[in-house]
Amino acid sequence: MSWGSLRLRLVAGGVVAILVALTIAGAGLTLLFERHVTRTIGSDLDIYLKQLVAGIDVDAQGKLVVGRPPADPRFADPLSGLYWQVSDDGGQVLRSRSLWDTALDLPQDEPSPRELHRHVIPGPANARLLVSERRVVLTVGDRRVPVRVAVAADLARVSVAASQFARDLALALGLLGLVLAAATSIQVGLGLRPLDALRRGVADVRSGQRKHLPVDVPAEVKPLVEEVNNLIDAQEGEIERSRSRAADLAHGLKTPLAALAADVALLRQRGEQDVAKAIEAVADAMSRHVDRELARARARGTARQRGGISTPLRPLVESLILTLARTPAAQRLEFKACITGEPSVPLDRTDLAEVLGNLLENAARHAKSQVRIGADAIAGPAITVEDDGPGIAAAERSRVLERGARLDERGEGAGLGLAIVQDVLSAYGWLLVLTDSELGGLKAVIAPEGSRDRTAAAG
Repeated sequence: MSWGSLRLRLVAGGVVAILVALTIAGAGLTLLFERHVTRTIGSDLDIYLKQLVAGIDVDAQGKLVVGRPPADPRFADPLSGLYWQVSDDGGQVLRSRSLWDTALDLPQDEPSPRELHRHVIPGPANARLLVSERRVVLTVGDRRVPVRVAVAADLARVSVAASQFARDLALALGLLGLVLAAATSIQVGLGLRPLDALRRGVADVRSGQRKHLPVDVPAEVKPLVEEVNNLIDAQEGEIERSRSRAADLAHGLKTPLAALAADVALLRQRGEQDVAKAIEAVADAMSRHVDRELARARARGTARQRGGISTPLRPLVESLILTLARTPAAQRLEFKACITGEPSVPLDRTDLAEVLGNLLENAARHAKSQVRIGADAIAGPAITVEDDGPGIAAAERSRVLERGARLDERGEGAGLGLAIVQDVLSAYGWLLVLTDSELGGLKAVIAPEGSRDRTAAAG
């Protein structure tokens, strides 16, 4: 599948969009998870802070004491990541055993009583700490003492939890991405299926199996189908008009040619043989060209509507042989129809008669004693016409069958028969191959383009 494929572009675009969306979603979910864990830790700190505030007291000497510290054992484990600290305006500082010989470097702010402040500050071992802080006022004798109470937790476990969550999330999003990519491929395939049906419809129109594209298509494709059908109708009308004009022109030339034939007869009666011969040659050439153009126009028009066309071969061959055997040049020949089964050929009867008639006529003109036509209903649609004449040299065959070449240019009286044959066959997608015959002369094979019969004959 090349980059020019619409399917590949759509699937690639969908996959890129999925990757971008999943990357953004993964980063966003990780950030939300980290914020959620931080809020959870903050809620735990608020509980510890309430326990700590409830346990603060003043002894007989007016010093601060913490009668009931928070019960979490991590407060007693040095550098455990969970800390508390109590200080007053007189410089007295109480702290948890977990702080060991360090103190929390709280920012210089003055929260109002019962107001909760949160900070992120550096802590022991360069750790990042989340601090919950309150200011309470204690009465010592007749003096009111402001006390600053803080509880802190290390945010390293937030980073660890976020990293683990990101790894698990990456695996889940990767699996989700694969499923979405497969779904995108299926969706693109389903979306492009009408275009594939449209392609098959165009192929059927081109091959003559149908005249128009099917109109039972999705609404998005229907305008295109309607325009193509209108184009086909317009083209068909133009072709029909061109065929009519070609036929009118060819038939219009028949009368002047008939008049020339009459003039040739008069010239011969007067003894002007050379002039009569020259005019007759020109008139014959013009007549052959007219016949060729009529055959081409008829074949192309019929070939475009060849869906369901089938001509039984045996009756047509017997009719052609019966007609050809009556001609003076063919009365000395033996015609053999070697047809196995009852084959049918997907060509119009008139066009097939034009093809086989020309081939048989050429074979009869050059044969010494025998002309053979063969076909096999089981082997395939190929038809062969052979003779026991001198044949045509291999180099001459290739020149004859080149595009645009004509046998009438050889100057050996072969006429325009093979040119007409090739024109008719080309309209139906068939080919003419010339090779050596087992009879000693020329073997002409007609078969559908690309068939194994053509390959075998050429070999």
